[in-house]
Amino acid sequence: MGRLAPKTNLVRRLGGAAAFATEFDAGGWQPKRASVGCKADASRIPKTRRTTVKAIRAHSFGGPEVLQQETVDDPIPGPGEVVVDVRAAGVNPADTYMRSGTYAIVPKLPYIPGGDAGGVIAAIGPDVTQHRVGDRVFVGTALSFDLTGCYAEKVKRKASEVLSLPAGVSFAQAATFGVSYPTAHYALFERGGAKAGETVFIHGASGSVGSSAIQLAKRAGLTVIGSAGTSQGLKLVRAEGADAAVNHSEEGYTNEVRHRTHGKGPELILEMLANVNLAADMDLAAKYGRIIVIGNRGEISINPRVAMMKELDIRGVALWNATAVQMKPIVLDILAGVAAGLLRPVIGREMRLSEAAAAHIAVLERGIGGKIVLIPQ
Repeated sequence: MGRLAPKTNLVRRLGGAAAFATEFDAGGWQPKRASVGCKADASRIPKTRRTTVKAIRAHSFGGPEVLQQETVDDPIPGPGEVVVDVRAAGVNPADTYMRSGTYAIVPKLPYIPGGDAGGVIAAIGPDVTQHRVGDRVFVGTALSFDLTGCYAEKVKRKASEVLSLPAGVSFAQAATFGVSYPTAHYALFERGGAKAGETVFIHGASGSVGSSAIQLAKRAGLTVIGSAGTSQGLKLVRAEGADAAVNHSEEGYTNEVRHRTHGKGPELILEMLANVNLAADMDLAAKYGRIIVIGNRGEISINPRVAMMKELDIRGVALWNATAVQMKPIVLDILAGVAAGLLRPVIGREMRLSEAAAAHIAVLERGIGGKIVLIPQ
């Protein structure tokens, strides 16, 4: 597959495997059903509702300890909104950066972290016709560009920012659709210009974005070399379909990558920890190569002359810089791949909602092996 299949092909490929087709207009995502449900009115909001739900909130910025489980008001949907019973919420590195208060996105305190979740619609507001109570759905950053609200038993979103789950996809797997797969897709094709026949080196391939990138790149006809720092991580990289796996905790591992590219280096590098690896990436990349920076936690010294002599392109990626129009075909392509069985979300660890602080530590550790999700009790 090339960068993106035409819109009509993507929708056709979804077919019966996903119980919806999507249209997009100025109002955003509009999942449409084969049969139209009843007209929305107040009676469709359950009259016997809990008045409170459990949620993780931060009242100040700082370390993981600022995340506390509390009781908050049960969200009630307004016009055009739905409330989702969260069955699994995704934990992303960006959640930890935002919690510190030093990220580009600074939420108003107090706030509930988390932009990605899979669950079941619990209530719908007036004017909502595309969803019904009981529908299995997911919400995600790629749909709403909202990084808050999901570390809770319930989350409220615009109905246009909620999509139905493909058959056979678990709620935990759905938590990968908001950031992990869209980030990998956006980095590979929109920013990286990946083409069939090229070699991509995924520098840090055992995490959720990395494993997603392996699957997407192989599906698109690229040769994939992935790195990990543990034996378990290397096993996962191979299991997800990489043509080769190298241990980036061992000295000289870049020589193995260079050897596997017949000495010229990879045309494309996806970098998950640029403050450690960017200089090495520049030395390793092929002439006219592209380096896509997905993750970074500090500063690094580089020699710009290397970029000059090779005419390298070093490009950053932040998913929230993409537009809704850019995200539409990306999410459709991901859902098509899942429906066809070509993309398989990897879950590394399930933790209790009350363990959110520990999850924020774990998501930054080596060898997490896929997505970390929080399960409300």
